Amino acid sequence: MQKPTILVTGATGKTGSATIAQLLAKGYPVRALVQRVDARSEALRERGAEIAVGSLEDITDLRAAMAGIQRAYFCPPLEPGTLRRATLFAAAAQAARLEVVVVLSQWLADPHHPATHSREKWLSNKVFEWAPELDVITVNPGFFADSYMAALEPMAHFGLMGMPLGNGLNAPPSNEDIARVVVGVLTNPAPHIGKSYRPTGPRLLSPEDIAAAIGKALGRKVAYQDVPTKLLFQVAKSLGISEFVIEELSYFLKDYQRNSFGLGAPTDAVQEVAGVAPEPFEEIALRYVAMSGFGQRTFRSNLTAVHNLVAGLLTSAPTPAEIARRLKLPTLNHPMLAADSARWRTAHVPDGAV
Repeated sequence: MQKPTILVTGATGKTGSATIAQLLAKGYPVRALVQRVDARSEALRERGAEIAVGSLEDITDLRAAMAGIQRAYFCPPLEPGTLRRATLFAAAAQAARLEVVVVLSQWLADPHHPATHSREKWLSNKVFEWAPELDVITVNPGFFADSYMAALEPMAHFGLMGMPLGNGLNAPPSNEDIARVVVGVLTNPAPHIGKSYRPTGPRLLSPEDIAAAIGKALGRKVAYQDVPTKLLFQVAKSLGISEFVIEELSYFLKDYQRNSFGLGAPTDAVQEVAGVAPEPFEEIALRYVAMSGFGQRTFRSNLTAVHNLVAGLLTSAPTPAEIARRLKLPTLNHPMLAADSARWRTAHVPDGAV
C-alpha cells in the first residue's frame, strides 16, 4: 500500500528538518516547502525529499505545494504575520482536501498575552479549528532545549551561562523529540484528530541544572548567572538577532521567570505518541555541543568570543516598547502574562497542576 505524501513547511528549520529526516527514514514521500534553493534545501533533496520553492504568504505557491499531497505539517517562522500565514495555509489545505494538518503552536498561546506571536498562535489555532472539513492536530511545545544553545559561545569560553531565567523551571524538549511527536501524529493521525500535545523532556530542570549539563557536554564547569534582560538584548542585537524576536523574547522570558514553562511539566506526550521515552537534557546537550563545534576551544575561537562579548557590551540596548512602536505591532489595553492568567492555566494545565 502506497504511503501518503506529506508536505513539511519550515523544512530547513529546527523541527522541520528533523521531521523530514524521520519521515524519510520511515519510507514516507516528503515534499519540503522552502523559501529558496540553498545548501540546506540541497541537503534535504539529497536525503530524498522533493523540494518545492515558495512562500507561506502566497496562495498560489501553497496551492502548488499541496497538489498531490495528503497530509501536511504547518510550521511558521517566528516573524510578524503568523495569523496571516495560518489563514492562507488553512484555506489552501481545505481546498486541497488534505486528510490532516499538524500545526506547530506554542505553550504560551493566549488571546491576552502581551507577545504578538502568542496571541496570533492562539488565533491561528482558532482558524484551523473553524475550517470546515479539515482535521487538525496541534503540537504546542514550550521553551526548546535548543534555545539555550544560543549562548554556547560564552559558556564554552567563559564558563558562564548568563540568561535572565530567574528561578523558573523547564523540562526542555529536543527538536528531535518534538519532531517525533509530529511524525507520530502525521503517520497515524486517526487516534489524535482534534487533540493537542505538548512534548517535554523527562524532568523539570532549574537554570543551574541546565548550566551543569551543558558544562559536562563542553568538558568544563559552567555556572548559571541570572543577568539583566537588558544585557541579553545588547548581545542579541550585536549578533544580528531580529528586532521582532528580541521584542517577543522580552515577554517569553518574563513568563519563564514566573515558571510558566514549569507548569504541567513534564508530560508523557513523546512516549504516548512516538512510543519512546523523551531524551534527557544531558544527552541533548552532548549532541548539540558536538554539532556546534564549541567543544573544541582554540586561541582563535577564544579571541572571537572575547570580541563578541565586548561588542555586545558596547551595543546600545534595544527597548522592546520602542521596537513594538517601530514595527507597528498591535498592543493590548489589558495584557496578561500566562503566569498571571487563570484562564490560561485552566486551558493549559490539567487538573490545576502547579
